[in-house]
Amino acid sequence: MRRLFGKGAKVIALSEYRGTMRFPLVNEVEAYWEGLRAGRVLPDRAEVDPRGLERALDHVFILERVAPGIVRFRVAGSHLAGLMGMEVSGMPLSALFTAAARPALAAHVQGLFDGPQTLRLTLSGEGAHGLYGTMLLLPLRSETGAIGRALGCLVTEGGAGRAPCRLRIDAARVKPLPPLPGFVAPAPAPATGFSEWPASFAPQPPATKDKGPRDSRPALRLVRSGD
Repeated sequence: MRRLFGKGAKVIALSEYRGTMRFPLVNEVEAYWEGLRAGRVLPDRAEVDPRGLERALDHVFILERVAPGIVRFRVAGSHLAGLMGMEVSGMPLSALFTAAARPALAAHVQGLFDGPQTLRLTLSGEGAHGLYGTMLLLPLRSETGAIGRALGCLVTEGGAGRAPCRLRIDAARVKPLPPLPGFVAPAPAPATGFSEWPASFAPQPPATKDKGPRDSRPALRLVRSGD
């Protein structure tokens, strides 16, 4: 890091400075998402209109959550196809990243939906081509009402080298959001390592009544005469 704007100024990482000042399209997408929220926790996926993202459309994509920490592209702009050398719709987001970056990516993506929270990643390209960029991920409500979609934007500069280009995560910035009304986090599964075996469901023999003092005499029997 270095000091920007002279002595006494706030210390800012150069990577963060690049991410916020160098890529105005990312900020436009975030402002559009904030406008859709209109004071709510999250906007709905159905509210996202490509006409409102016209300037950034080549860099915008929609993600679908398929499992904790795993998302795939539903639709994506041409910039992502250029980086990968192929259409990315249906591919997992992790395909854009190096193997070393994927565990951190999965953790960030899980927090994006479970928080919920917004996520901004500062990225660089694998190799010595000088590529760097910013990825913004913003959670959305799906048609079921759950947090199952995300609006994303990826902007890069510099040489990408030979496709497919793999990205590294240099920094991550999250912004927590309020939980959805009525949302209850799933309870952890109970530990069973030291629990007792469940009771048997085999039928038990009927209980016998203990005989009291009055029951010590023989029981009466009906005797039929041979007459």
